Amino acid sequence: MKLVSAWLAIPFWQRVLAGFVLGALAGWLMGPAAETWFGPLGTIYVTLIRMIAVPLVLFAVVNAVASLHGQKSMAALGGRTFLWFAATATLAVCVGLGTGLLLKPGLGLTGLEMAADYTPREVPTPVQVLLDVVPTNPFKALADGKILQVIFFAGLVGFALVKLGERTARLRALAGEASEMMIQVTRFVLEMTPLGTFGLIAGLVGSYGFERLLPLGSFVFALYLACTLHIVFVYGGLLLAHGLNPLKFFRGAAPGMQVGFVSSSSFASMPVAMRSVTHNLGVDKDYAAFAVPLGASIKMDGCGAIYPALTAVFVAQYFGIDLSLNQYFVILLASVLGSFGTAGVPGTAIVMVTLVLSAAKLPLEGIALLVAIDRVLDMMRTMTNVTGQMLVPVLVAKQTGLLDREVYERASSNVGLEEAGVGD
Repeated sequence: MKLVSAWLAIPFWQRVLAGFVLGALAGWLMGPAAETWFGPLGTIYVTLIRMIAVPLVLFAVVNAVASLHGQKSMAALGGRTFLWFAATATLAVCVGLGTGLLLKPGLGLTGLEMAADYTPREVPTPVQVLLDVVPTNPFKALADGKILQVIFFAGLVGFALVKLGERTARLRALAGEASEMMIQVTRFVLEMTPLGTFGLIAGLVGSYGFERLLPLGSFVFALYLACTLHIVFVYGGLLLAHGLNPLKFFRGAAPGMQVGFVSSSSFASMPVAMRSVTHNLGVDKDYAAFAVPLGASIKMDGCGAIYPALTAVFVAQYFGIDLSLNQYFVILLASVLGSFGTAGVPGTAIVMVTLVLSAAKLPLEGIALLVAIDRVLDMMRTMTNVTGQMLVPVLVAKQTGLLDREVYERASSNVGLEEAGVGD
């Protein structure tokens, strides 16, 4: 018991960092065997977080909508949130294009082979994405983990509880208690993060090594640089423009960013991101319960904006194609609009790239060049996604008076069980 207490006394970020370093060391020493021995630890961790994602969203959104009627207009809050989603996505595309044009990662590459079994995935149209938001069977949507459909259904249930007034007071109370219950379950699962990080990183390093990354090192560097610039300067600048200290934000958002990096999944990171936004950064929990799950479904600055834009420039350079102004505009438009339909799970950034390259009339074969290193790219892309998913609720909360400034100013990066008060 003393050992557990000593472990929990270590700051959360330090435990995650230790898992990352030890995992990389184990993968390097053991090679491919690390995936066999330690990979299941990462698989279990990601499965646990996905297990709690759907019920967490269901009860949180029902409770959030039912609770917001006396505070702010849901339509106004939703409108502001979508506006910021689109604005930051537009800036992200510009960062991706600018980085690609500056660093030219596609020039001078030779000897790269396309995967023999590569086949382009079918890309849904924007209209189809909107139609798919409405579930034909809400119970099937819950079972399949269709987060956007779950949000839509939960929002309708919440509005119905508001409309029925006092007749559903007990149901509203039950929704609140169920939401609190899932938050507590989330706290338990979060304590697996260091162990899950160890397993995921060990398997990644053991499977890939460094030799497969060297030919595309320039693209990896360009993506990591673009995401870093976007996080530091775009997000940091927006925070400064709203009178908020960026360092406080990044400290409070650190747990969500860490989980996003190692899990490569916005949905897997969502419980941690929600906890970080409310507990560490002071965003109203009812608004956060609406905005964070929505962001995990459609807010993809890394996967849906920076990566497709940078890839388009990379492919054009690799195949010797001069992009026209019209193509740049198409890349911008397709990236911003298409990002709203990008699912927050590992690997689906390929769908966004297919959409953007198709719209800009660029060779789809270029995608296959990046498939082998997609897992490495996805880590940084997803961390950027998750950071943006936490940033927008903070900005909107600041604008609408839903931000507890005192909590924000003392932002903590610890979301451990003991710190959260479990067992009190």
